[in-house]
Amino acid sequence: MTELKDIERELGRFRRRLWAAAAFVFIAFLLLAARLVFLQVVRHEDLQSQAENNRIAVVPIVPNRGLIVDRNGVVLANNYSAYTLEITPSKVDDVEATIDELSRLVQIEQRDRRRFKRLREESKNFESLPIRTKLTEEEVARFTAQRFRFPGVEIKARLFRNYPYGELASHVLGYIGRINQKEKEQIEDWPEEDQANYRGTDYIGKLGVEQSYERELHGITGVEEVETSAGGRAMRRLHSTPATPGNTVTLSIDIKLQALIERLFGDRRGALVAMDPRTGEILAFVSKPTFDPNLFVDGIDSDSWRELNESLDKPLLNRALRGTYPPGSTFKPFMAIAALNANKRSPTTAIMDSGTFMFGGHRFRSHGDGGLGYVDMHRAIVKSSNVYFYSLANEMGVDLMHDQLEPFGFGRLTGIDLKGEVTGLLPSTEWKRRAYKRPEMQKWYAGETISLGIGQGYNNFTMLQISTALSTLVSGGQRFQPRLVREVQDVVTHEKRVISSQALEALPLKPEHVEIVRRAMYGVTQEGTATRVFMNAGYTSGGKTGTAQAVGIKQNEKYNAARLEAYLRDHSLYEAFAPVDNPRVALAVIVENAGFGAEAAAPIARRVLDYLMLGNYPTEDDIALVQQGKAGPPGGTPRKAAEVPLPRAVGAAVLAGDAASAASAPASAASAASAARAGSMPVLGSMTLQAASAASSPARTARPAAARASTPPAASTAKTGASR
Repeated sequence: MTELKDIERELGRFRRRLWAAAAFVFIAFLLLAARLVFLQVVRHEDLQSQAENNRIAVVPIVPNRGLIVDRNGVVLANNYSAYTLEITPSKVDDVEATIDELSRLVQIEQRDRRRFKRLREESKNFESLPIRTKLTEEEVARFTAQRFRFPGVEIKARLFRNYPYGELASHVLGYIGRINQKEKEQIEDWPEEDQANYRGTDYIGKLGVEQSYERELHGITGVEEVETSAGGRAMRRLHSTPATPGNTVTLSIDIKLQALIERLFGDRRGALVAMDPRTGEILAFVSKPTFDPNLFVDGIDSDSWRELNESLDKPLLNRALRGTYPPGSTFKPFMAIAALNANKRSPTTAIMDSGTFMFGGHRFRSHGDGGLGYVDMHRAIVKSSNVYFYSLANEMGVDLMHDQLEPFGFGRLTGIDLKGEVTGLLPSTEWKRRAYKRPEMQKWYAGETISLGIGQGYNNFTMLQISTALSTLVSGGQRFQPRLVREVQDVVTHEKRVISSQALEALPLKPEHVEIVRRAMYGVTQEGTATRVFMNAGYTSGGKTGTAQAVGIKQNEKYNAARLEAYLRDHSLYEAFAPVDNPRVALAVIVENAGFGAEAAAPIARRVLDYLMLGNYPTEDDIALVQQGKAGPPGGTPRKAAEVPLPRAVGAAVLAGDAASAASAPASAASAASAARAGSMPVLGSMTLQAASAASSPARTARPAAARASTPPAASTAKTGASR
């Protein structure tokens, strides 16, 4: 029997299902419509911004770093462009394997791997880090052909800093290096505008002028909006705000004079600071040995760093700024002016110099085996009588000495426009109470005062402080904050801003007192300890030799340099000014562990004054004698400084020529600034400095290194002994 279907019931069920399906579709469309309205209307602006961001990449344009030039316009620091192979670790599955594969295409040395590892430890994982810098065009081509195999690896054109003269004036210029984590944290505390200016910037000034004038040299970062594909490849540029190059910084030093002084030191350690007493401008600022700042530009390798850091000569130490030494007898003219100013001793008061000074059962020695007889202030300075100044220190006492000499700049910062200056030490009873914890060591003993009179004991100063103090003394009390930068030129407006030294309140020195000391220092070059060196100078100059102990010796023991290790021998010092009646230069120089001041330091000072006063440049034979510590007055026929070629430039961005053509006139600061704007560097004699924007591919050359930035081993405090 066949069952009959209930058609009505089936139709009813179908209609219910149809309505349910229709309702579901309707609700779904309502939800889609609601979502569409929400996305298109409510979140329109937000989503449009996100879409634009997905499509448009905002890329910072790093500005061309400003030039550094000397007072004559010779370029000392510039830029060049080179290709860099970079890895973003967050985009790479296996970094080590990727580096191994890359090494088959481009040369990757072990030092490159070590540097990359160090940078990776210091940086965030999403940052792009260089594995190889300064690629050749052939290497770029090889990688580009295989780029699809290396996600997260790309080639970038980077600007590199270049120091054309290598080690020359490295302590003045400093160097730039990659921004480390500590510096990043400091940047985060800057105002938002300053932070924005460093987006995209990987490098910052570390030392010297590069650090102190970072804001002037960095420039203003530009912005570029680029349309990108889904794969992140740039398709076209939509908008661009160009970067503004850094300003040109002009120094007060003459690089030819700087090079001469560094040559005169030879392989010896020491420092020299020369300045203009009338303005506070630094004319020469030398610290030896030096280092090559190019080593640090793209990250120094560990071998070079170890060699620099572990060297006993400490080439990284800026001795002119941070090396403190006992001043020896160069301190005596300041003791004389302090005594006159405090009415403690008349210039005609005579003291018997028998060769020794006895105090509290202790014998304080003078130079030589015999005494000088009766000496007044003039003769005591000319002949460098220790006994005279022992007795003067005893009469004045440590606190009066401190109060009279501190205004000259001893024991405090000079305010030079370089960071990292140290204060040195001008002792006082208050200083000793603060310096020591044990009560018995806090007490000042009268015997400690005696050796201070001849620049020994606790006295420790930098050559910058002695040069600044001498400038104040010979100019009659006029004081300036010393300056290394002469002017800053805006590369866009051409406007020059003069960086003048700040004039400080003058010291109330009586002209007749200043004249007494100046004439005595003039006598040093005519009948005193520097007579031989300054024979037939052709100008008048004053000076004072100094021989400062690096270590103390026993009362009954004679100094014998041959029996001491090289780092324990006496320092050789000299301070000088010229001309006597209207000083235009004042300088202080030390040659570490080189002995008597007239043997090593004074010959260097003589050649510097000859250059500045007469425009004379010593012969090659004479330079060799100075380097050996065997020179007296200049020998042979001196050359005219204007005719001597500039030092030969070295470095990645230099096309070197012959020395003869290098004698041609250097480019001016104005032309250097113009070249920076135009994207090319000036031609200096035969040396063409390539454009920062040119994609040069320099050879990968290793440079020698050697140093550690700490107090030099020979710059220790001495107690008593001969000081000339």
